[in-house]
Amino acid sequence: MTSHDEYVSVRYLVDDVQAAADFYTTHLGFTLNSSAAPAFADVTRGRLRLLLSGPASSGARATPKEAAVAGGNRIHLTYDDLDAEIDRLGGAGLTFRSEVVAGPGGRQILLADPAGNLIELFQPAHRP
Repeated sequence: MTSHDEYVSVRYLVDDVQAAADFYTTHLGFTLNSSAAPAFADVTRGRLRLLLSGPASSGARATPKEAAVAGGNRIHLTYDDLDAEIDRLGGAGLTFRSEVVAGPGGRQILLADPAGNLIELFQPAHRP
């Protein structure tokens, strides 16, 4: 697993990325780090990194329809080698809730904990 101590990342699925980014930055003291609205925005407050994913984002596309509602949020874990992690977890008998989905920010797959809570395993795109 990759060690990223700078932030704790949480993904929220939203229906309007710009409205969500405006809400968090205007009302709750978040700072806009990046935006690719209407698909995605990244805001931070302290060590919390909130990934705001609209319906067109790869994060939302990876989500099963029954989980794509408010409250269908998930923790976001980053890996250097997503394929190796998929092999390791699959070898342990775990079942994934989505296929690998690729987008401009990287690749991801969803796993569920025993209670059904989603965990996003993510490998960032390599930037030149």
